[in-house]
Amino acid sequence: VQLQASGGGLVQAGGSLRLSCSASGRTFGSYAMGWFRQAPGKERDFVATISWKGANTYYTDSVQGRFTISRDNARSTLYLQMNNLRPEDTAVYYCARARGASITTGVKEYDLWGQGTLVTVSS
Repeated sequence: VQLQASGGGLVQAGGSLRLSCSASGRTFGSYAMGWFRQAPGKERDFVATISWKGANTYYTDSVQGRFTISRDNARSTLYLQMNNLRPEDTAVYYCARARGASITTGVKEYDLWGQGTLVTVSS
């Protein structure tokens, strides 16, 4: 099973981007998924998570109300809609598969990671 993230790019502050994460294999719908981000020189931080059927979501405070995580299990794809972007959102964004079906925020609770996609927000 592999995860492939895409959709990053350069955007001005206040703009929007939608990240996608495509999963190979047949087990995508059995696991919670998450988005993390890592800015230069900083640790990888939790951004958002969604449960296996999409019924439950959770966001870090700094993106609450601006970002929306969603999933399409029929297409084995995870999304992150990012609106009203800020320069501090600049980072490499990673999608990840959780070890279980429920939402979780810890990096160690995820066992499969995509390669990352760079989001740059200019002021």
